[in-house]
Amino acid sequence: MSRFAQHLAQHGIALRRGALHTLQINVGRQCNQTCCHCHVDAAPWRTEMMSRATAERVAEWIRTHRPAVVDITGGAPELSEHFRFLVETARASGCHVMDRNNLTIIETEAFGWLPEFLAANEVEVIASMPCYLEENVDAQRGDGVFAKSLRALRKLNAVGYGARLPLNLVYNPLGAKLPPPQAELEADYKAELRTRFGIEFTRLFTITNQPIARFAEDLRAQGRLAEYLELLVGAFNPATVPGLMCRTTLSVGWRGELYDCDFNQMLGMEMRSAECGVRNENTARSRLFLWDVTPEDLAEREILTGEHCFACTAGAGSSCGGALE
Repeated sequence: MSRFAQHLAQHGIALRRGALHTLQINVGRQCNQTCCHCHVDAAPWRTEMMSRATAERVAEWIRTHRPAVVDITGGAPELSEHFRFLVETARASGCHVMDRNNLTIIETEAFGWLPEFLAANEVEVIASMPCYLEENVDAQRGDGVFAKSLRALRKLNAVGYGARLPLNLVYNPLGAKLPPPQAELEADYKAELRTRFGIEFTRLFTITNQPIARFAEDLRAQGRLAEYLELLVGAFNPATVPGLMCRTTLSVGWRGELYDCDFNQMLGMEMRSAECGVRNENTARSRLFLWDVTPEDLAEREILTGEHCFACTAGAGSSCGGALE
């Protein structure tokens, strides 16, 4: 039993899936940036991208089961040649669509069409913006990223984002620490971005850095990984568990395989057929794909956990939608 499972047991908590609300699709690992905190380990040289055949099968599942929310992520999800197809399919199926956008993609010559396309389809934009100070953003995401992000935010504001359309920003701490209180930081962000740059946005999401992939490698190189894990363990908050995204979100990999969350996906912690009560002719514990299941198949399934789960339950909690308390 992992330390996280032990903590749940000590509090009498059984972590199981509820009714499906969000289908989160990772369309690939390619990105136009190489951020030091990236749990996906995304970069321009990554080649793992969703195929047309897989995108069509995912789209058919969306048409059939119509999840409330389709959350498209990457890498930079817009780099997928199937991004527009998935957005349009989900919207035509009555789903709310979210795009996890790194902002700088809008500033590349090939993607100048993005703001208008997203606005026309009423896509919620969730954009990376780890600080309102240039030096902090560039330190985490690369030189010049802050200036590009501001230009992209102005373009999104120009087509209605931050007013009639939802534009949510994401804060990740710079270094091995927990985020500050979300409401207080949001107020600071709004005041600074409005006063200094004339930029409006809807909400700020604070997300705790996951001790996996590139961020874990950096901490290990500094000799601080164990220290960070102990920080997360010591800040465990059982009140965050009911709101964990893994209870209502299904994560789909670029090959169509299934995970309880995007973080499990990066650790290769796949759902297996026997664990989900799904019959499969090949083997009792075979890989499970989206088109093998219905939302009902996954209800009440026990969620796979590990030490990284302490990041989602530390302090005020953390999810793709920000703090949980």
